[in-house]
Amino acid sequence: MDSDNWVVQNLENALNTWNTKMAEVWSLLTTSPQSFKGGSIWHVIVQINGAVKGIGLALLVLFFLMGVVKTCGSLTDVKRPEHALKLFIRFAIAKGVVTYGLDLMLALFDIAQGAMRTIMNASGIGSATKTTLPSEMVSAIEDCGFFESIPLWAVTLIGSLFITVMSFIIILTVYGRFFRLYMYTAIAPIPLSTFAGQPTQSVGVSFLKSYAGVCLEGAIIVLACIIFSKFAASPPVVDKDAAAATMVWKYVGELAFNMLVLVGMVKMSDHLVKEIMGV
Repeated sequence: MDSDNWVVQNLENALNTWNTKMAEVWSLLTTSPQSFKGGSIWHVIVQINGAVKGIGLALLVLFFLMGVVKTCGSLTDVKRPEHALKLFIRFAIAKGVVTYGLDLMLALFDIAQGAMRTIMNASGIGSATKTTLPSEMVSAIEDCGFFESIPLWAVTLIGSLFITVMSFIIILTVYGRFFRLYMYTAIAPIPLSTFAGQPTQSVGVSFLKSYAGVCLEGAIIVLACIIFSKFAASPPVVDKDAAAATMVWKYVGELAFNMLVLVGMVKMSDHLVKEIMGV
């Protein structure tokens, strides 16, 4: 039964916002770029990728010629069969990477999604755990008189504002990962064209490693959410003998700390992946 107490309602509304955003985070992490927002964004990205592919093929020739000039001491080296074969293989592989770069990137994303699903199945947690107010604390708040409720209002306002802000920060971070996936996919032919030349191939390698890192961020975020779910499954201990204001303050403080740790880990997922990938 819903409480008609303003303090309880305020806290419950903040927790409902948090639970809604956490459920959305789990949904986004298991969504592919092709199906995100009905696929309309992906359709535009594919069109941009196709348009940029022409630029990538032109740069492919340029980077290839630059590589030939820098790696060959003279025209005689190019005429040597083994060297000419090596150049031809490099050009063919680079052209294939640019032409089928979209398929390559989707394959990397599928691998990362597979790792994410494996983590979920191994943990036994496939959805976000809801955070709710303990019934003992609700009863203590409802039993407070008007003057006793005044300090509760201040604690509640601060706690509710903090929880709401954390909710939007975490969802914005996950949305930001999707935007980066789209941006990488849209301009992929340009950095991938650098594979045509040996002096420039490091740019293409760095691009693929960065993209793989963005894909792998999903697995790091899932791990952070799983750890938080275990925290949420064991909510902060409520001291029944404490005053209502003290009870709420301790509960909100510990809950806010757990949320801050989760949001901090989600925000740091890109840095953690860069350390793992060596980017």
